[in-house]
Amino acid sequence: MTVIWFRLKCIGLLNRGQRNISIFSNATPSNLNKVVSDAEKIVGYPTSFMSLRCLLSDELSNVAMHVRKLVGTKHPLLSTASQRNLAEITELIHTAFLVHRGIVNLKEWTNSDGPLKDMQFGNKMAVLSGDFLLANACTGLAQLNNTKVVELISSAIGDLVQGIYHEIPNRLEDNSLTDEINMVTWEEQTFLSHGALLAKSCQAAMELAKHDKDAQGLAYKYGKHLSLGHKLNSDLQLFVKSSSADPVTFSFNSAPVAFHRQIVGQERWCHQLQQAKTIGRQMDYTKLRSTIKLEKGVTSTIDLCRYHGNKALESIQCFPSSEARSALENIARAVTKF
Repeated sequence: MTVIWFRLKCIGLLNRGQRNISIFSNATPSNLNKVVSDAEKIVGYPTSFMSLRCLLSDELSNVAMHVRKLVGTKHPLLSTASQRNLAEITELIHTAFLVHRGIVNLKEWTNSDGPLKDMQFGNKMAVLSGDFLLANACTGLAQLNNTKVVELISSAIGDLVQGIYHEIPNRLEDNSLTDEINMVTWEEQTFLSHGALLAKSCQAAMELAKHDKDAQGLAYKYGKHLSLGHKLNSDLQLFVKSSSADPVTFSFNSAPVAFHRQIVGQERWCHQLQQAKTIGRQMDYTKLRSTIKLEKGVTSTIDLCRYHGNKALESIQCFPSSEARSALENIARAVTKF
């Protein structure tokens, strides 16, 4: 379940005004994994999926039985179990779309790449597996019995589909030679394909915790800016950490490239692409990366990443100081570290 459960749980706790704990007071996290590892201490256990042994144990069955007895009461434990279910649903949706993205374009497949029938079988499994996860997510969503949450997550699924639809033609190298691109378009499309699910899940977590619309709006903004900052950070890794000798490939629609294309203009960009091609007409990504790093595309991306990290921090400042808020602040800071 990665860190989604933890984020949504902390979002739900924001207005409770819990005291700060020392592990977050002076934290300067260097990476997201370190921050999440520390933050798990709030929840009391790791946020990864339960092991099979745990799922099959008698102890867990007894716990589940006693929790069912609370249904119909106002015990706060039930609100927590709704937030955990929401995190699982969000992770299932995210995983389902990742599986679907793994489908191979067989039109470009050659005999040297391997047996075609194996790839055809793999594509069928990817479709069926993704559909299975998505169906389970939708079933779990209905079981939350909250129409506002169902509406939010359903619209996020629609956003994901629309975002991926826009991504498909942009994966083709030929289109990148002629298509215009700017960062406004990049942010809009990236939010649909990478940010809407987290943003609306954060809002849904606040809805489950019975917070008002203002608080829900701030949680939405936190999720939106955090996801955009994380995507920018991810796109930057090949440009800020890899050495010039490392073999690389990158999307022509990643943020540093999009900024670079906007800065140099389409005509100059097309010329740079031609110069980066080898005698065999293959793209020399290492050479192209060096060309991109000479301009301001990378530094502009870093600035935009920090902007979204700061906006995520701003969105939760009105909530009372608490260990939940401190943890969310550290996550937002972590996405701006390179």
